Amino acid sequence: MKNKPTLNFWQLWNMSFGYVGIQFGFALQNANVSRIFETLGAKVENIPILWIAAPVAGLLIQPIVGHMSDKTWTGLGRRKPYFLLGAILSSLALLAMPNSPTIWIATGMLLMLDASINVTMQPFRAFIGDMLPDEQRTQGFAVQTFFIGTSSVVASIAPYLFTKWFHIANTAPPGQVPPSVKWSFYIGGIAFLLTVLWTVIRVKEYSPEEQEQFNESDSGVAVEMQVSKLDTRMCYRQGTTLFAFGAIMTYLVVAFNWYQGLYIISVGLAVYGVMQLIAARRSSNNKTDGIIEIIYDLQNMPKVMRQLGLVTVFTWFAMFSMFIYSTSAVTSFHYGSTDVTSDLFNTGANWVGVLMGVYNGVAAIVAFLLPVLARKTSRVATHVVCLIIGGLGLMSIYVFRNPNMLLISMTAVGIAWASLLTMPYAILSSAVPPKKMGVYMGIFNLFVVIPQILASAILGLLVRTIFHGQAIYAIVLGGASMVVSGLLMAFVKDSVTESKLEVEDVVRDTLLI
Repeated sequence: MKNKPTLNFWQLWNMSFGYVGIQFGFALQNANVSRIFETLGAKVENIPILWIAAPVAGLLIQPIVGHMSDKTWTGLGRRKPYFLLGAILSSLALLAMPNSPTIWIATGMLLMLDASINVTMQPFRAFIGDMLPDEQRTQGFAVQTFFIGTSSVVASIAPYLFTKWFHIANTAPPGQVPPSVKWSFYIGGIAFLLTVLWTVIRVKEYSPEEQEQFNESDSGVAVEMQVSKLDTRMCYRQGTTLFAFGAIMTYLVVAFNWYQGLYIISVGLAVYGVMQLIAARRSSNNKTDGIIEIIYDLQNMPKVMRQLGLVTVFTWFAMFSMFIYSTSAVTSFHYGSTDVTSDLFNTGANWVGVLMGVYNGVAAIVAFLLPVLARKTSRVATHVVCLIIGGLGLMSIYVFRNPNMLLISMTAVGIAWASLLTMPYAILSSAVPPKKMGVYMGIFNLFVVIPQILASAILGLLVRTIFHGQAIYAIVLGGASMVVSGLLMAFVKDSVTESKLEVEDVVRDTLLI
């Protein structure tokens, strides 16, 4: 029986350095894709539908990649082959995205970009669980959050910097993406590949034999989930019900010309119903791999994972409302412009990039404090407070009319962002079987993308009808959702309390360098 060694600061640094590139890509996407869509002629109320490519990619890719990486071992390692493949594809997508000539090509490039990022990102989450002992995982995820924050700052404000420092044009003829945005994506493509290569080259993964020895002594986690036969009766029942409900809903959307965003929900339910039926059929034929294992793991996820899942649904609904509507809300509500060719609109859009940089910068700083706060209180209590602060920050965007005051709002959002990228994953990694770390991290991503799909399906309808075209109210709704997530988090039962974890926090490690 053998314990995983505690890693020093620089080993943690090398493990997570690839996240610089991953988040550079995500930050460019979150800060600029709505701007690109509007530049190419999209209406504000249709932007959520165009964004649907991103969460659908995560929904499909992450559980599959997680399942595959759990069972992979090559000369390069277990997770690293996926790091490298995703990095190459993501870099190509970043180079192509700002040159999209039409809305639909831009939507296709968003699908390719997000799918490729997910191929890289999902194994990085499981990587922490693979490489670190349980008592160091909060620290490990905090280092990831630090890199997410710092790289996002640079990526988010890149168009602003190119305009102010290098005098690269911030406007373009109708239907063309400004050069400042294009150059930001080009730099992002290069950074993505180089930073992931750093982690691939500098970190050696534990062999399967070493993992076996470590898993025997992993405390607080069931060493291995027993392989049980899928409940085929339940799968047939649920699958038939979901498929029928989805098919009927799709018919009603067509027949009564309802809002097209509802297709996202109806088709999604029907597809998952079909997956349940396929899994049940294969299980009846004594198959035990692929889709069978994923559906089985979905049905048998640990209780704490279900609790965290509900919290995450409300949290990411809030974040996605900000990602989709921050440009539209700030340019129209705070700058008073909806003309995408005007200097005022593009000044506001650049300011949104700065605001995105602020909340990520705050997250990078707060990431150093989270392990300390979690040790002195608990991981659950820390996350509760952070989420409520973030929710109030989102709602304050409506209260502050001066664009400069939005820095306060984004500071609050940054506190929540740091915690939601750290605490749920640290808690989850302590609750799932080590051999299924990859697939459960992938399945947990369902709770991240499902609210994004719901937001894509209903926010456009709300903005067009109830909110009368005012995108700012979608962000206020998101703030309320995040407050609810904080209240729900109070009921989560962490399987490992921080008082039992003998771990040096990141700040102390930094001071000892």
